[in-house]
Amino acid sequence: MAMDVMPQQGPDSGRPPEPSPQDPYVLPAEGATAVPPPPPTLRTTLRRAAFGAVAAGVLLAGALVAVDDGDGRPKEPGPVERAEAAATAGSPASLSDLTALIGDRQKWVESHPKDAPSLATLGTAYVEWARRSADTAYYARAEQALKRSLEAQPGERGNGAAWLGLAALANARHDFLAAKRWGETVRKQQPKAWNVYPVLIDAYTGLGDQKAATAATETFGELRKGVPALARTADLYRGNGWREDALATAREAADRATQPAEKAEALHRLGELAWERGEPEEAVAQFDAALRTDSGQLTSLAGRARALAALDRTDEALAAYQSALEKLPRPQYALELGELYESLGLDGDARTQYAKLREMVAAAKKDGVDESLVLARFEADHGDPEAAVELLRAQWRGQHRSAAVADALGWALHRAGESEEGLEYARLAADTGVRNASYAYHLGVIQRELADYGPARRNLEQAVRTNPAFSPLAAPLAQEALDALGEPPPGGPGEMQQPPPPPAPEPEPEPAKKPEQEKKPEQEKKPEAPAPAPSRTAAVKSPSPTASPSAPSAASPSVSKSP
Repeated sequence: MAMDVMPQQGPDSGRPPEPSPQDPYVLPAEGATAVPPPPPTLRTTLRRAAFGAVAAGVLLAGALVAVDDGDGRPKEPGPVERAEAAATAGSPASLSDLTALIGDRQKWVESHPKDAPSLATLGTAYVEWARRSADTAYYARAEQALKRSLEAQPGERGNGAAWLGLAALANARHDFLAAKRWGETVRKQQPKAWNVYPVLIDAYTGLGDQKAATAATETFGELRKGVPALARTADLYRGNGWREDALATAREAADRATQPAEKAEALHRLGELAWERGEPEEAVAQFDAALRTDSGQLTSLAGRARALAALDRTDEALAAYQSALEKLPRPQYALELGELYESLGLDGDARTQYAKLREMVAAAKKDGVDESLVLARFEADHGDPEAAVELLRAQWRGQHRSAAVADALGWALHRAGESEEGLEYARLAADTGVRNASYAYHLGVIQRELADYGPARRNLEQAVRTNPAFSPLAAPLAQEALDALGEPPPGGPGEMQQPPPPPAPEPEPEPAKKPEQEKKPEQEKKPEAPAPAPSRTAAVKSPSPTASPSAPSAASPSVSKSP
């Protein structure tokens, strides 16, 4: 009996099947920009363009139609059909369903190597698998599948799905400029195609273009109602610091989600919002709920570890981090675990994690993934701050100007002894409005270094008030820095204190008195009335910005507002 060339994978398999030796899509990574985006003036018919844009989400139209299974009842959709339906709805598929879809498309393209829509679907599914499993080797396979799709059917002839796949690949590799170019190329052809906007939102966010990200999110919400639009809107509110609006919208998304993977993603978002508010117990509850709903929601493992550390449940936090790194080996988690070890005085274990971080970053680079941001954060605090500055300046020159990059560059410059320049970038991060305790801490420390004590006190207070346990290493340092500044001076800054009363006028010399005048005390000159006390109205109307710890700072909007 002949053996199958493809391994048989059940729906609960943790990894997609390996391609056969004849698979033409296993080649070295060439980077997200290996295929240059086409000029924006390319044209195609609306019919072909619309077909190409949705091809990656719908492979077999008949698969989504209820089929009689022989006893009069509709046939339940299988994992492949569920993955296709999720893509059509703009929602995440479970990892098991995604695995089944990859195996199905691999088999199909072996016998149909010129099927452009199936190749585009396979490439896009590889991107999603690599992103959610941190297995960056799949990015190379994705790139080759998408190239083959475009060779079989060029994008200008209706294969917009392959172009969108390349945009998703570029975002996953943190090449946001390339993702923007691919996405905008598709949007010029199909401005009403809703599935172009998620990749554009990710690209604009990575580039720090808040205005464009807001516009893309609003358009997406108009074209695609429901949970996907609510999720994107909640993320927009969160990035602008509109915490109450973000929470309300995220809760609505969680309440309306029906599929397990979609529900788990919504619960994870609620956990992240709780963590940022400094509510670790609520965060643990939401992350646990996400994992119960879908065990493939692996990012919740790391979120849970972070919150457990804040609750001083250290053993559980260490176990959760180790599980997260085993299942989702991302450099950021290695950095967090290393810092937790360091905070416990376990320097040897910390160094082991930092070494793993470097290995992960190097491996990701070979697969075309730019992990400069997390590497620079590590170097700034635990390695070479000047190397961190060099990495982040390159990011900034490449138009990666998000709040995260601005904050990291400002802090790296401060650590490298360039606090004045670092202050400019730290302020840029804070001015986005995002409520991030780490950003406020960095800004406050830099301001204290520059003897700008009032703003430093405000931002350090904001950091410890926003999330008192935002980092096992930095949070105690933030409190120490705040305590060292002490209380603000009584009366506020000098320019806000009452002016001293004007000096009394010099008395005029009196003429010589005659003897008879000295005998009449009732004729003596009365003393002048004292000068009136200066009005306190100005001090009441203009309170010192440091007089109250609850005074809002420039880095944090005082109220939440809807855009």
